[in-house]
Amino acid sequence: MPKLIVLSAPSGSGKTTIAREILKRHPGMLFSVSATTRPKREFEVDGKDYFFLTLEQFEKRIEEDLLIEWEEIYGHYYGTLKSEVDRARGNRKPMLFDVDVKGALSIKRQYPHDSILVFIKPPNLEALTERLKKRKTESAQTIRRRMERVPMEVERAGEFDFCVVNDDLDKAVIAVDDVITNAIAAVA
Repeated sequence: MPKLIVLSAPSGSGKTTIAREILKRHPGMLFSVSATTRPKREFEVDGKDYFFLTLEQFEKRIEEDLLIEWEEIYGHYYGTLKSEVDRARGNRKPMLFDVDVKGALSIKRQYPHDSILVFIKPPNLEALTERLKKRKTESAQTIRRRMERVPMEVERAGEFDFCVVNDDLDKAVIAVDDVITNAIAAVA
């Protein structure tokens, strides 16, 4: 089976930016599109950034056991559809996941020999708060809720295969790229 490369981090740590750079460097790699019930942002595309589902659609997928992992975060559901791993298997290509910490650990439990978990760690809490504010996509209350979750997420970093501190984006991309290149070479 192709490798499942799972990036995870607290919100604002740069994992999505790193994921985009990795996909540019590995054009043959597939990207796992997560499902969510949160509203679509103006610049997002359904089926590319997320599968945007209604609460009823998401709950039906839970009932039908169509999700590898799912969680309610900040009042919305997020999860990974089993069909995404099936897509990687069908294409026999590695797949990159951009998921929350608990989701990453769920993927590892279900695919222990096929998944590699990479935790993207922020340099410090101040930098993380500033990154979230600069996004201008969340309210002060939402940022506060996201920051409350950070200690739990950082504590779980020890359960990941690799940890990369994102204090310099270019260096963090190179470090993650090295992990992926070695993982793909080991499968070939």
